[in-house]
Amino acid sequence: MTGRRAVVTGIGVVAPGGVTRDRFWKTLTEGRTATRRISFFDPSPYRSQIAAECDFDPDAAGLTPAERQRSDRYVQFALACAAEALADSGLDLTDADRDVTGVVLGTAVGGTTALEKEYVRVSDSGRHWLVDHALGGPYLYQALVPSSLAADVACRHGLRGPAQVVSTGCTSGIDAIGYAHQLVVDGEADIVLAGAADSPISPVTVASFDAIRATSPDNDDPAHASRPFDAHRQGFVLAEGAAVLVLEEWEHARRRGAHVYCEVAGYGSRSNGFHMTGLRPDGVEMGLAIAAALRQARLDPSEVSYVSAHGSGTRQNDRHETAAFKRALGPTAYRVPVSSIKSMVGHSLGAIGAIEMAACALAIEYGVVPPTANWTTRDPECDLDYVPNVARETPVDVALSVGSGFGGFQSAMLFRRLAVTP
Repeated sequence: MTGRRAVVTGIGVVAPGGVTRDRFWKTLTEGRTATRRISFFDPSPYRSQIAAECDFDPDAAGLTPAERQRSDRYVQFALACAAEALADSGLDLTDADRDVTGVVLGTAVGGTTALEKEYVRVSDSGRHWLVDHALGGPYLYQALVPSSLAADVACRHGLRGPAQVVSTGCTSGIDAIGYAHQLVVDGEADIVLAGAADSPISPVTVASFDAIRATSPDNDDPAHASRPFDAHRQGFVLAEGAAVLVLEEWEHARRRGAHVYCEVAGYGSRSNGFHMTGLRPDGVEMGLAIAAALRQARLDPSEVSYVSAHGSGTRQNDRHETAAFKRALGPTAYRVPVSSIKSMVGHSLGAIGAIEMAACALAIEYGVVPPTANWTTRDPECDLDYVPNVARETPVDVALSVGSGFGGFQSAMLFRRLAVTP
């Protein structure tokens, strides 16, 4: 179908420092960090003992006892976000609407929390090589199969459109929204709940990132441990969270008088074909993804007014994407504000791309660019405008967000202020 456009009409967020959309935005615009010592378990045996945890109350989020019992934490986040996003959109779904409403959600590590707890149970805390399957809980299958994420959200709202789970590492959130956008443009759905969720803060995840020394060991000062683009950065801070956006076909939204945050303008993704965790310093693959998104959006690089960086706070990532911005945006890279919200809410793996897209939509809505917190010392390899420490009021008409994921995934997405005519 031609002429179809996908717009954002609802936003739901569960994030460190703010478990609703408004609280999340307040955290970002105030430049507050939500990183702290891990409280979910004793982190003292680990190199990195810090994370950005969500102060999430499933009761307050409206989850039923059955949902709390059977759903891993990341699914609970998605359920809460989807409910908030739908309420924000003002949609009153009819039976006919449910036939054309889909769900596309991303996750990098799925039911990690529940699976680790189940393994501890069936192996007597790892003492037995041959585990006793009879000790497994009744919801082990739901934890094992990532498709539970989309299925649970679809079942809760009786949605019968396309339902998919995307798992592409740390680009899962951007990629899920990109796929949802295509469903709307192609006429496969009129409405899609799109986003991502992850709850990876568990001993096995912390130990895994310790092994490759990717996470920050700055345990004495967790509030300042996430330092993207700063010369003294030491790695990323693990996090959890979720965000769900309501993507709606523009004419469908217009007919019902919906409030529109922005339009999904373009999406691009590339593989680096290089290394599972390594990045080439020239940023060529991310640059190609950005260029593809710009072509789809029919936008010139000079029209980009904000860049939401991946900004993980590792040396290789920060120089990689700085190079990618210069490669894809040319002179605009030196003028446009660039910031990383991971400095405040940490890196929630597959979820963070969706959380960053929510931040882009809100930046367009309110004309405020979130800061890069904890930035104090310039790195000569990172010489762009990273909006240090304080949010900046400035019109945002086009927001670019990028993601980089283990496996070599590089993705880019553009949101723009809605133009009433194509």
